Amino acid sequence: MKLSDSPRDDARPGLFGRLRERLGATRRALAQGLGDLLRGGRTLDDALLEELEAALLSADIGVETTQALLADLGQRLARHELKDSSAVYEVLRQDLRAIVQPCERPLTVSGPHKPYVIMVVGVNGTGKTTSVAKLANRLKQDGHSVMLAAADTFRAAAVEQLKTWGERAQIPVIAQQTGADAAAVAFDALQAAKARGADVLLVDTAGRQHTHAGLMDELKKIRRVLGKLDETAPHEVLLVLDGGTGQNALSQLAHFRDAVGVTGLVITKLDGTAKGGVLVVIAKKTGLPIRYIGVGEAIDDLQEFRAAEFVDALLPTDNGA
Repeated sequence: MKLSDSPRDDARPGLFGRLRERLGATRRALAQGLGDLLRGGRTLDDALLEELEAALLSADIGVETTQALLADLGQRLARHELKDSSAVYEVLRQDLRAIVQPCERPLTVSGPHKPYVIMVVGVNGTGKTTSVAKLANRLKQDGHSVMLAAADTFRAAAVEQLKTWGERAQIPVIAQQTGADAAAVAFDALQAAKARGADVLLVDTAGRQHTHAGLMDELKKIRRVLGKLDETAPHEVLLVLDGGTGQNALSQLAHFRDAVGVTGLVITKLDGTAKGGVLVVIAKKTGLPIRYIGVGEAIDDLQEFRAAEFVDALLPTDNGA
């Protein structure tokens, strides 16, 4: 993915405005079935719940999560707690927020670890290397000294992309030739980060190998090698998932979590899919911290995940399309 280095600009919409704008495809998928709820006036019956079910499934919120949401609404309806369909809409918003709220745990790099080592993993095509660059920019803007390790040595394009961006942002990049041992690159980078007193080391890793097992073995090796220089490293293992892949993201998560112990998530490409509801599924099934979401290609389009803002962008109180 190309990384746009568009500067922060007061003319651009605010963060929430951009989030709502970029989640438009998922919001519209929901609105096809939920649009009448906000205005009220719908009969509270089984037909309404069936329409709700179709709308939630269309946004890839998943069968299990959808059933849980509908079960709560059905119980409330049976107890006559909801006076009209707009009340149903508001309860749905509250239930969705309750699912994703526990995952709102921003990444914190302060503390005793220096450098704070962040290992970034994920399959090719998720925006992994681009996310590394965006995160490095965020951390630098926050006042941290940052270094990058180009350990995706399987792809020449990934190494060159990271080196080019690093030069542009004046962030040091430790890299070797294509095909070099990725663990050796990570080892050298951590040594260099220690020597230079860097606050944060971001390690980009491969997302493809000749075999799936080969990739996971390589990632385990990188983790072991980092631990030789700092037994507490890596301090964060960020998995980058493409929100547009829908339920397939859960399969990827299971494999990476088993192999390297994922501690946080970055969910990208939410701006280009109607399947943004998969974030809700991931939150419900895993409870893992969702550190960031990607809603565009500009350098500042990697946003910290905020549960309330996410739900408000999907199900706005003003029913905006």
